Amino acid sequence: VHLVESGGGMVQPGGSLRLSCAASGFTFSSYDMTWVRQAPGKGPEWVSGINTGGGLTYYADSVKGRFTISRANAKNTLYLQMNSLKPEDTALYHCARVTGWGSDPEYDYWGQGTQVTVSS
Repeated sequence: VHLVESGGGMVQPGGSLRLSCAASGFTFSSYDMTWVRQAPGKGPEWVSGINTGGGLTYYADSVKGRFTISRANAKNTLYLQMNSLKPEDTALYHCARVTGWGSDPEYDYWGQGTQVTVSS
């Protein structure tokens, strides 16, 4: 299993970024997927999730209405469109393969992450 995130960078508050996650080594279309972020000095925070077909999406309250998760199963790629970015969105963003949905999603593999920095 290999997950590689890209698309991070530095952006001003109110700006936008689109993250991508290229998946390989497993049948991508058979797994729900999720985005998780980790800010410096803090624990992981779940951001968003999507089911296998892309028809069901889930968001943390902190990003609802600003972020959009999607997937292209034919390309084995997961996306996260982030709009109206805030300084508190600054974090290392990881995509992860979901193995279950409890009170928080359970995941078994995640990538090395892509850094998002929101600052003026």
